[in-house]
Amino acid sequence: MLRYLLTLSRPRFWLYTAGPVLVGVAYAADAVDDLLAVLPAALFLYFLLPANIYLYGVNDRFDREIDAENPKKDDGPEARWRDSPAVTAVVALSGVVGLALFPLTPRVAWPYLAGFFALATAYSAPPLRFKARPLFDSLSNGLYLLPGAAAYAAIAGAHPPAPALVGGWLWTMAMHTYSAIPDIEPDRAAGIETTATVLGEQRTYLYCGGCWTLAAVAFGLLDVRLGALLGVYPLFLLATVGAGVDVDRAYWWFPIVNGVVGMVLTMGGLLRLAGVLA
Repeated sequence: MLRYLLTLSRPRFWLYTAGPVLVGVAYAADAVDDLLAVLPAALFLYFLLPANIYLYGVNDRFDREIDAENPKKDDGPEARWRDSPAVTAVVALSGVVGLALFPLTPRVAWPYLAGFFALATAYSAPPLRFKARPLFDSLSNGLYLLPGAAAYAAIAGAHPPAPALVGGWLWTMAMHTYSAIPDIEPDRAAGIETTATVLGEQRTYLYCGGCWTLAAVAFGLLDVRLGALLGVYPLFLLATVGAGVDVDRAYWWFPIVNGVVGMVLTMGGLLRLAGVLA
């Protein structure tokens, strides 16, 4: 059961929810004590594992018929839904535990927390089921930005800068839609429409490249160094597509790319806090 739950939570993607918390805290902190407080640790730990059990548990529960056609679920880094009361209970409990974050955080962080839980549910669960609605599937993946926005708001006591919210949302849109390219044929076979199935592989590359470029521009409005860092993504896309790298292979390189970019972002915030960077 434990091994299955860990597989269900997608360990390779844990930092997609917990990483933004680190970035948000690093840029919101005014003193080292802010980094060592209980609240950042609580947010990081929740979004590291329980949030992913909830997010992907809901996803797998409502995708169980579709996943019958998905080769990614065959003895790989993802698992097919195990339909048992115990698994359902753990997934539900992982969501309920997250509600404890509300009394721990200031009200300015609540819209971001509420947005995460709402989108994490509505992305996969009916009646909205955004993941099967072209464009909405892409837009709703801003949920991955929201843990970082909540952490920033909780520590700073104010909303994150608008360009960071816009840039981060565009980044998640591109990241999600790119990750849907390997699923185009299985989704079409199952009768599921997504942004990727509607656009097709080649136009999806253009869509992702456009979103990543706009994300870099948005972050560049905050700091040209941030814009240059986010510019890695459209360049990576051009390099892999130009070299003919199969998308199923390149898809699994992104956790490494995202981990490195997230580390640099976080270090930039910490160096600013230390007075090393302006």
